Amino acid sequence: MSRSDDVYKPAIEGKKIPVLTLDHKWHRLFTQIETNSEISSYEKELNELLKRQGKINTETKEIKKLKSKLMEEIRESSMDEGSGNAAKIEENKRLVEECNEKLDSYQDEALDLPAKINEVNKKLMIATMEVCYDDIKTGTEEINEISEWIDEIRVELKKKVVRKQEKQQRIQDLYSYMHDIFGADVIEIFDMKYNPDENKLR
Repeated sequence: MSRSDDVYKPAIEGKKIPVLTLDHKWHRLFTQIETNSEISSYEKELNELLKRQGKINTETKEIKKLKSKLMEEIRESSMDEGSGNAAKIEENKRLVEECNEKLDSYQDEALDLPAKINEVNKKLMIATMEVCYDDIKTGTEEINEISEWIDEIRVELKKKVVRKQEKQQRIQDLYSYMHDIFGADVIEIFDMKYNPDENKLR
């Protein structure tokens, strides 16, 4: 992008930016302008990160719930001196350890995800601003061109109106002079019936 680093990054530095793909206002932007491959790529990447974050949060809750259940079973089995309890306790301990490893892994990833989401979200915002800027710039140039054309047409229109009025007056004067000099009978012979209201010969 040509202006992103120099113009847009300082403009959004330190500002809280909503997650764009979750913001209906951002989606409404693209009913007015066309998206591009860069925006689509960042949008997809951001949605994948959000999906991953949601999955980690859900699975973390489920694993914690499972771990609590296993710990409760270990506690109950420790109080019961049945023959098969030792093997069950060992199996549950193994499963608890797996839960802990999975939770540690998820915790590390969960800590990294907000920064990744924020970074991609900023890139998406900059790409969006770039497209909007170009669209506004192009639209403004077109508006200026149309305004210039309208101004030129107005000047030309005024000239045409003046010319029309001058010719109407000249024709009306000529008709009046001819009518006065030659009389109505002669004028009618030449089928020259001028209607000043309609500005035409009949």
